[in-house]
Amino acid sequence: MDHATVAIALVWALIFAYAILGSVDFGAGFWALVFDRRSGTRAAQIANRYLSPSWEVTNVFLVLITVAMVGFFPKAAFWLGTILLVPVSLVLILLTIRSSFMVYSYSTKRYSRPLRWVSGLTGVLIPGLLLSVLPVSLGGFVELSSEGNPSLLFGKLLSSPTEYAHLAFGISSELFLAALFLSDYAHEAGETSTYLSYRKVAVAMGPLTLLTAVLAIYTMTPEAAWIVVRIGEHLPWFLASIVSFAIGYSALWIKDGQRPPGRPRLAVTFVIGQYFLASVGYGMAHLPYILYPHLTIGQAITNDALFRSLLVSYSIGIAVLAPGFYLFWRLFLKDKKYISRQGE
Repeated sequence: MDHATVAIALVWALIFAYAILGSVDFGAGFWALVFDRRSGTRAAQIANRYLSPSWEVTNVFLVLITVAMVGFFPKAAFWLGTILLVPVSLVLILLTIRSSFMVYSYSTKRYSRPLRWVSGLTGVLIPGLLLSVLPVSLGGFVELSSEGNPSLLFGKLLSSPTEYAHLAFGISSELFLAALFLSDYAHEAGETSTYLSYRKVAVAMGPLTLLTAVLAIYTMTPEAAWIVVRIGEHLPWFLASIVSFAIGYSALWIKDGQRPPGRPRLAVTFVIGQYFLASVGYGMAHLPYILYPHLTIGQAITNDALFRSLLVSYSIGIAVLAPGFYLFWRLFLKDKKYISRQGE
């Protein structure tokens, strides 16, 4: 593979990791708010228990994506930063507010109630704002000045059905993944009533997520008819994605003796596999464009010397961080003593 393909594959992998972790993180905040006043279930406590150690890890990937984009594709970073200045600025403001409440709410119970509202509301707003980059990158919403500087046709974007279809897909995916993961987390903690609550939500959100995905593709025309054609050329990836979803969704119904129905760990694994397969197919269909039809990965890639330096730096950084992520998973998401102690 050439340098541009290697670099975009690395950036895409980081984006995928952040999309999954961020969906669970932000969605958990929303479900904590929804279940806050519900009696007979500890769903809000389980969601907050997961949020306590995880939100810092999620933000690490956001930093890695930003640095990788600026380093590997400086021209693309400039273009996207210019046309997405408003949504990106709002995301940073909301992340700052959310992080502040995360820090102080665990120091004093006084902020526990405001935390749930802030975490819940930002959990919906932030993913929606971040997802606005997808319709913009597909073409039809950016124009170039006589000097070659990009500008966003904001009014056209806000009046386009594809923008809202992508928002619906992003929010439904976030809430589905979060409910699915929290059902597994509650199952691991032995919280049967909480597990059943989140399983019920996941069962309801699964078909809705699939429907909004189809709607997002359908509304890409007329602005982005090219990507619909390219998706058809990579259809096997999306068919495999649907099969993986079907297996994961069916796992929620598996009966094992007298235990509650469902295999949440199996469901989470195959649903994440579904998103991985779909993201690979979508990424291949989108290549070689970063911003259609104005900017390709070949036009935006940095020079060879900086590419090699960045690749070595990221390889070392990932090698250092990987054991830390594994230990985090073992200590906070798998260790039964920690989970049981937090549930007391």
